[in-house]
Amino acid sequence: MMFDLSFYKNKRVLVTGHTGFKGTWLCETLVKAGAQVTGYALNPPTTPSLFEMCGLSKRMDSEIGDIRDLAHLQAVFTKVQPEIVLHLAAQPIVRESYRNPVYTYETNVMGTVNVLECIRLTDSVRSFVNVTTDKVYKYREWQWGYRENEELSGYDPYSNSKSCSELVTDSYKNAFFSRDGRDAAITTMRAGNVIGGGDFAADRIIPDCIRAAREKKDIIVRNPHSTRPYQHVLEPVMAYLMVAAKQYEDKSFSGNYNVGPDDMDCVTTGDLTELFCKHWNNQTGENLTWKVQGDGGPHEANFLKLDCSKMKYTFGWRPAMHVEDAIEKIVEFTVNGIDEESIRKIMENQINSMLNE
Repeated sequence: MMFDLSFYKNKRVLVTGHTGFKGTWLCETLVKAGAQVTGYALNPPTTPSLFEMCGLSKRMDSEIGDIRDLAHLQAVFTKVQPEIVLHLAAQPIVRESYRNPVYTYETNVMGTVNVLECIRLTDSVRSFVNVTTDKVYKYREWQWGYRENEELSGYDPYSNSKSCSELVTDSYKNAFFSRDGRDAAITTMRAGNVIGGGDFAADRIIPDCIRAAREKKDIIVRNPHSTRPYQHVLEPVMAYLMVAAKQYEDKSFSGNYNVGPDDMDCVTTGDLTELFCKHWNNQTGENLTWKVQGDGGPHEANFLKLDCSKMKYTFGWRPAMHVEDAIEKIVEFTVNGIDEESIRKIMENQINSMLNE
């Protein structure tokens, strides 16, 4: 679905987690749209980082702070008086949540409380989107996609903390934004596995592929048969922006929405890796390969899909890319993004391409 970004021109938008991979793509899109963008986040979570590579801090207001610091966050809200808030700040890695569960819950649950409390105290906010995950649902290993009315009960500390974030959001929505004349529209959005150029996180398959390719090593795949709803980062980014805009104009659009690929693009990790090798070898002339090597890590779901019928019915939304298109764009970014200018150009081209689908 084509989406007119001109809605965001001169809108005051606050994005938490703006220094992360998805946050950078989101803010780059908002800057392109002419929004007045303020970000609130810790320093970039990886070295290197897409946020620094594309020079985004020079083109938006970047406030470095901890989402757990309510006083600092409130001061930023007071200064900016945002109209739209997109909440992406999180500890987003399943394996890290096993290593550091307390920090994960503090960030993902109390961080959400703090954002919602700031919105409660800031009358300028008219639209809020809390970005969660497909992993919020109680895991049942079934062959069809989870719907928005399924039970929320994530298995591991990361997934469970995001389920808690959903419940916190629903509580604040009912307690403070469904009465007393507040116009703020409140929505949570549950995206599938996001892939794209500029992701350098640990324990994610595409960054693992890129690191192996650059080091001239085989890609190590832990769970080749696990099925995931892989999608290019611009799919959920555009969906977040569309829903935030729609509910800004009509509060009845607020709710809970899944964002993921169609069934044909829910592939196994092994198939995804094979696609990466194919496009990497085609573009570089190399002979990148992969192998299976389990590491006895913690439990991870084997089969995840999302039913996105609600998004399709409500907004006429459709995924714009197939998974192979996403891999091709990732390889293009990785091979050709050699400096700030080239990276910005590739991001701009991919954003434009997405808008024209």
